[in-house]
Amino acid sequence: MFHYLDNAATTQTRPEAAQAAVTAMTEEWGNPSSRYAFGQEASGRLKEHRAQVAAGLGCRPEEVYFLSCGTEGDNWAIAAAVEKNRRKGKHIITTAIEHAAVLEPIRELERQGYEVTWLQPDQQGIITAEQVEAALRPDTILVAMMLVNNELGTVLPVAETARAIRAARCPALLHCDAVQGFLKVPFTPEGLGVDTLAVSGHKVHAPKGIGALYIRRGLRLPPLIRGGGQEEGLRSGTEPTAQTAAFAAAVEAGRASLERDLAHMRELKDYAARTLREQVPELELIGAGTAPHILPVTLPGYKSEVVLRFLSDRGIYVSSGSACHKGKPSHVYAALKLPKPQLDGILRISFSYDTAREDVDALVQGLKEAQAQLFTSLS
Repeated sequence: MFHYLDNAATTQTRPEAAQAAVTAMTEEWGNPSSRYAFGQEASGRLKEHRAQVAAGLGCRPEEVYFLSCGTEGDNWAIAAAVEKNRRKGKHIITTAIEHAAVLEPIRELERQGYEVTWLQPDQQGIITAEQVEAALRPDTILVAMMLVNNELGTVLPVAETARAIRAARCPALLHCDAVQGFLKVPFTPEGLGVDTLAVSGHKVHAPKGIGALYIRRGLRLPPLIRGGGQEEGLRSGTEPTAQTAAFAAAVEAGRASLERDLAHMRELKDYAARTLREQVPELELIGAGTAPHILPVTLPGYKSEVVLRFLSDRGIYVSSGSACHKGKPSHVYAALKLPKPQLDGILRISFSYDTAREDVDALVQGLKEAQAQLFTSLS
């Protein structure tokens, strides 16, 4: 028996998604590009999968392109936007709290001579559209802004940013990493006003290895992978039909129970925040994140990596930030400029539809024991 509270890192595959993948691998395994009936049946199912994911996003099926993960979508969108707008300027705007999938390709562009404006959050993790508006220039060619921060749960002003870009008559394309927002906060790509938007399957109870990029209808971007012409010639390679089947099944199941799931996560987050503050002395909440599934806290004076090991030994799983950091300090929390004792003691708790109160209670008890048994650091 264990208590899993790290759903921002990955989620358990839904039974519906697992079964869809098994069926695709064992019964419906044709190549969608084959011209005979078995292949064309696979092609028809791929269209259905695309329509199901598009319905979850609230966009047209022809605006959805399947790929391997959210990181691939972010990298593609950034590289394609810069290539498309290469004659219009060399200025990029992004935030200092983006996922590494956005930060790293933009840092590489900065090394290549592009000028980057890094928008800084306040101590609550908030970034405003006014910051974007002040940074926009006639030569700005890309604005990259995530929808929900993966470590703070902060919802960023993507729609307001889109309006600011249009009002400034700026040529910039707007890319949104919505990996932590998909099926967590209400949105449609059109409502946000974005040009491209990336999502990932394993954050919504599909298997790892599948994601999608929304590309606004009418926007022609350079291909990511050239080859046999799959995905409208933009991402060639035989389509991973088992993964798309699972992704579609997970999205469809998530849509069906969305209101109930979001209410459950909000209730659990509120319960956890209240109970932790009441029962774990000195624990503090971090930031002003309003997404229903992410709750960052800190135990000042206790090293998070020590607390994580203590909890893990008791079958309680939380994190100290994004799994992609792999033990490195979080640039997101560092951007808040918190005092070092707070920064050293941060834990990220994250929920899903299958998280129970018992999981939260186990965490509370584990942290009480950690406080009683572990020595504080001198930081």
